[in-house]
This record gives sequence, C-alpha cells and structure tokens, in this order.
Amino acid sequence: MKILAVLLTLALVSSTLAQRQAAPAASASANPVVVVETAKGTFEIEFFQKEAPKSVDHILKLVSENFYRGLRFSRAEASLVQIGDPQSRDVSKEAYWGSGGSGNPIGVAEISKTRKHERGTVALAHSGYAQNADSQFYIMKVASPSLDGKYAIVGRVTTPAGMAVVDKIAKKDVVLSMKLKGAGR
Repeated sequence: MKILAVLLTLALVSSTLAQRQAAPAASASANPVVVVETAKGTFEIEFFQKEAPKSVDHILKLVSENFYRGLRFSRAEASLVQIGDPQSRDVSKEAYWGSGGSGNPIGVAEISKTRKHERGTVALAHSGYAQNADSQFYIMKVASPSLDGKYAIVGRVTTPAGMAVVDKIAKKDVVLSMKLKGAGR
C-alpha cells in the first residue's frame, strides 16, 4: 500500500513538473502570426511581441484596419522586398514609393541587440531615424549583417515554403490580404 502511495505521489509530482515546463514553451510560441496573401502565394510572419511591443502593436493595428490590402511591394531587390507605403496603390506615384506611411510613426526605436538580419527577418524601414519608423517593413531574402543594430527587427517569415513565395515577389506585386492568423480569415 505504501509503495502504491509513493508511486502515485511521484506520478503526480512528475505530471505537475511536466506541465510547468511545458507552460513556458507554449507561451513562447504565442507570438502573433500574420498571414500575407499575394498573387505569387501565401506566407506567414511571426511577430516578436515581447522584443518590440510598440512596433508590433502598430503593425498589427494596421493589419486589423486592412491598411496593407491593395498595397504594392515598393521595393524588390536580390537582398529584400519592402511593403507599407500607401502611395503604392497608385502606379502614377511610383517615383515616390518608399517615402510614405500611415501618418502615425511609432516614436520609439526598438532596435534588437540580439536579433540579426538573416534570411526571413522582418524589420521596420525608416529614412534615417528609427523612431520615425511607421508602416513600411522589409523582409530579408539574404543575410545582411551591415543592417544589424540599425533597424527594429519585428518578426520572421515562418517557413522555407513562405520564403519561396517571398523570393518570387517583384516590385509592383500586390498584397491581396493580410490577416492575423486565427482572426476570421
């Protein structure tokens, strides 16, 4: 009888420890994910909420307002693609693409000291003053260490299949939709 009681106690303690160890892992993967649909395919971006909370909140607010729907990629180079300028809805304003925003800059520079500009990194674009970053962000197609410590890294493309879509994106390609995953697609 005592052996059975000891075994049951050990099983209970073991189960409790396993639950406590699993809890941090579950919350670590609780970062918001945005699904980006383009004519070239769909990819997902996981946002680093704890590392850049104001920047991520700003982008997610714009996503919830459908700000990005219909925007064109204003930049597509061998190293990166960029989106987020509302002027890109108008092809006649192409000469000005990359200079606009939502009109509400974030006001802080949440520059990561640990994250690097690797393939799949998503970071906020700015024109020289990181605190003036707004709606524009870029996705790295190749690593670019020269950008480390200069821009707020806010997320990453989640899968190699998603990066294959990013690799196909050209300037003027349109975002068909951008939605928070699990928020009524």
